[in-house]
Amino acid sequence: IYHDILLTRATDAAVIEQGQDGGLVSAILVWALEHDYIDAALVSNLERDANSWVAKPAVAANRDEILAAAGSRYTYSANTLAMDEALEAGHSRLALVGMSCQSSVPPVMWSRKVGKISKPIVFNLGLLCSKTFDDAIFEELFWPKYGLAREHITKMNIKGVFQIWTDDGAYREVPLKECHAWTREGCLRCPDFAAEHADISCGGIGENADWTLTVVRTELGREIITRMIADGSIESRPGDSDPDAIALMRRLAHKSR
Repeated sequence: IYHDILLTRATDAAVIEQGQDGGLVSAILVWALEHDYIDAALVSNLERDANSWVAKPAVAANRDEILAAAGSRYTYSANTLAMDEALEAGHSRLALVGMSCQSSVPPVMWSRKVGKISKPIVFNLGLLCSKTFDDAIFEELFWPKYGLAREHITKMNIKGVFQIWTDDGAYREVPLKECHAWTREGCLRCPDFAAEHADISCGGIGENADWTLTVVRTELGREIITRMIADGSIESRPGDSDPDAIALMRRLAHKSR
C-alpha cells in the first residue's frame, strides 16, 4: 500500500554529513519539528558514556538532538520505550522512528482504539529492515577476527557487506554471511521487511548510496514529502530511476512475508 516510491535526499549539507543514505529521516524530523507537526521524536541513540556502540531508545526534541541520533544501528533499540521520557518532558505529539516491528505498533493501537496509549504518536517513520544483530557480534566477531573495537567504530552500513568506519579514518568490510550467526532470534520470524504500516518507509538499498528509497504510504506522509520537495528541504527523483532497488525491495518484502 503506497502513493509514491521516490529516491530522496536532504539538501542541508550538515544533515547529509551526519545522516545515513541521503539523510532523509533526519531531514523529515527536523522539518516536522520546525513546521509544528511534532513536538519530539522517539529515536535510537548511542551510549557514549562508556565509549561503547550500544544502542538505546532516546527522545529528540530539537535539531541538535535529531542530528546526534542520525545514522543506523544494526543492534536492537526498542525506540517505543522512550515514550514515557517524552511524555514526562511535556511532549504530546510524537514521531516514531523504527523498524517494521516498531512502526507496526501505532497503527495496531489506532486500529484497536487503544486511545490513551496510542494518542501521542502522530507520525510514523518506518525503516526497511531484514534483520538486526545481537550485541555480542562486537566482542565475538568484529573484535577477535577483524580487530574492530566497538569504542573506535564511528559509522556502520550494510550494502551487500557489513561496512564499518573507525575513528582513525579506516574502512573495513565484513561479509554478511559471517554475521548471520548473530541474527536476533525474533528477526528470523519477521514478516515485514518494508515497514508497510508506516506513514513513510525509508531505506538505503540499491546502487544509489547517497539517496534514500522512500515509500510514501499515507496521506500524511504524502503531505509532508510534497511540502518538503516544494520548499527545497529535500530533492527527489522517481523511484523507477533505480529499478534494481525497487526490485530488491519487492523481493525482500516477499521473502519476509
